Amino acid sequence: MDTTLGFPFFDDHLPGLNQFILELVEAYTARKINSWDDLKERVNIFFTHARMDEMESLVPGWRKMASCSEGVTLTHVMCVFLGLYMLPEFQKLSREQQQITKWFVLFHDIDKFHIRGKKDTMHAFRSAVVTANLLPRFGFPITPKYHELVLSWSEYTYHAFITNDGDTAPRPDNQKLPEVLAGIDQLYGKNTPATLIIKTALLHISLNVDVLYPTPAPLTENETKRYIDPILFPLLKVMMLADNEGWSLFDSEASARQRKDTLKVFERVEGLIS
Repeated sequence: MDTTLGFPFFDDHLPGLNQFILELVEAYTARKINSWDDLKERVNIFFTHARMDEMESLVPGWRKMASCSEGVTLTHVMCVFLGLYMLPEFQKLSREQQQITKWFVLFHDIDKFHIRGKKDTMHAFRSAVVTANLLPRFGFPITPKYHELVLSWSEYTYHAFITNDGDTAPRPDNQKLPEVLAGIDQLYGKNTPATLIIKTALLHISLNVDVLYPTPAPLTENETKRYIDPILFPLLKVMMLADNEGWSLFDSEASARQRKDTLKVFERVEGLIS
């Protein structure tokens, strides 16, 4: 990982949110949070109008994300953070990797809209676009080509989908991934923290880790070997483990099954890329 230029730490830019998540972990460990409703209540108390205004000023689009289906995505994102902080895989990461992880959890669903009974199949690509456009405001270093390329890259990535006859929703066009991923490198540099954040957001639903919730456009084995390298691997693994917890943390049976299946998938991925 190229961190020679340094990068902004999540804990420094969002100390209040970080402290809130630590308090959620403490409450969950003490069995004071036992259900989705318990968590939602705490989330609603924390995100006052003033805090919502603050988050929207820092992360434009936060209010829109948080408003979907009476806050279900906001509660999910907080549940992902809660699950993340408790993951043994997260605890084993370096301090820098942990900070990168927190950033992409913050952004992974930033442009997701939630409609009950429907899947937002393109939210990972759209959220990656939003992330790429917002990271400079936090001080992430950009390349000299950033301002020249970011608009065209954003437009290309935003429309990197296909819709076939019979499809109920568009799905990512993985044939466009080479240009999308190369564009991220051109915007932020190869394997920089910002690049890893954006790529993880982009690919966080790219592998079939749960048979009950199949991904709309899973990577083939060849695509997996091409797009997931040893530097991205542990970050994407932690993201997908935590994302599962964001929906199943309060269902021990489902959580255990998803964890087992996800680890099995990443064991295969590790074999492919090693």
